[in-house]
Amino acid sequence: MTLLVVGINYANAPLSIRERLAYPAEILHSSLQELRRLKDVTEAAILSTCNRTEFYCACAAAIPNQQALIDWVAENKNISSQEFAPYLYSYTDSAFIRHILRVACGLDSMILGEPQILGQMKTAYQAACDAGTLGKPLGKLFQHTFSAAKKVRTDTAIGASPVSVAFAAVQLAQQIFDKLSDQTALLIGAGETIELTARHLSRQGIGRIIIANRTYDKAHSLACLFNGYAISLTELPNHLAEADIVISSTASQLPILGKGRVESALKKRKHKPIFMVDLAVPRDIEAEVEQLQDVYLYTVDDLQHTIDQNMNSRREAAQQAEEIIDTQVDHFMAWLRAQEAQSTIRDYRKQAEQQRDEALQKALALLKNGTPAEQALERLAHTLTNKLMHTPSTQIRLAAENERQDLIAAIHEIFKLDKAQ
Repeated sequence: MTLLVVGINYANAPLSIRERLAYPAEILHSSLQELRRLKDVTEAAILSTCNRTEFYCACAAAIPNQQALIDWVAENKNISSQEFAPYLYSYTDSAFIRHILRVACGLDSMILGEPQILGQMKTAYQAACDAGTLGKPLGKLFQHTFSAAKKVRTDTAIGASPVSVAFAAVQLAQQIFDKLSDQTALLIGAGETIELTARHLSRQGIGRIIIANRTYDKAHSLACLFNGYAISLTELPNHLAEADIVISSTASQLPILGKGRVESALKKRKHKPIFMVDLAVPRDIEAEVEQLQDVYLYTVDDLQHTIDQNMNSRREAAQQAEEIIDTQVDHFMAWLRAQEAQSTIRDYRKQAEQQRDEALQKALALLKNGTPAEQALERLAHTLTNKLMHTPSTQIRLAAENERQDLIAAIHEIFKLDKAQ
């Protein structure tokens, strides 16, 4: 049995290829079952995200037929194999185990240490379970991977420090305010950065979200995702005083908030402080706003210093994580080797049980014929000992005749024999 992964990711394949090899939830179940029916594939799972698609297989062959898998993908996704094959990577056994552990821990992600990939991998595992395409080895590997990822998260600081401006802004807000649940956040813009900021604020229990955008419909669509309230940019003067937190990220070429407008809002707030973060380049908030007493204004450059420090922290934590992964690879490989010995153990046990049953039947026959019980038991013990000893004794003599000291040493180790005095 061989473990195999074949995949593409953000580092070696363009988006145009990755999107064509994506496996959305609605086709995943049937695709898994088709993959499982490939010759020599005994187990299968598919991890599909915006940044990677990976096929995890357990194969009966010692050397897996990767070309068969590539041909299946080409047919399944209606794409020529020549278009995506140059971007593929593959790993087997211990290299595969190391890869899946690194992926789950966020060490192979575009953003080092990001936690979302572990949830995506759990989704892939559940999909394979539902499709009935997991067996003992691959199922055990997923469980081992989840445990290892948890250990990395617990024992290192791989995910402790924010590495996006949106997350850094929200973390800074948490440091300034005791309870975000008592605060109102005004987010200006409706792009990816503002959506990510709204998501982080929502997860941290922000009391209220107002989203302002030049296009009201975009603001409304985003606000609906987070139980927020949408306004147009022209309504900003009427709502600015409500905001304890203002985070702005637009593509405007001119400032949206000037010193005078913020000063008016502070008066309405009776000089209750406002925390402001300008994530836009060029700036959305005039630099002079920082001069106002009761305003805490941060720019993207201020946060970038924090992000750079945190990325360095994650890199240091990643080194610790790699050491943990080394150990976890060894543990799983040891388990895998033990599974390969199970068939030998079963055969040995079956042989011993057969010899036991034969000896027992003879002992029962003696008892039925009137042989005293003590004599029958002695005969049983003698017969069983001879049967169990006959083949090993013969093989040991042959090993000695052929100068196979390695076999004799192995027998001493297996049976824990004391050397004759």
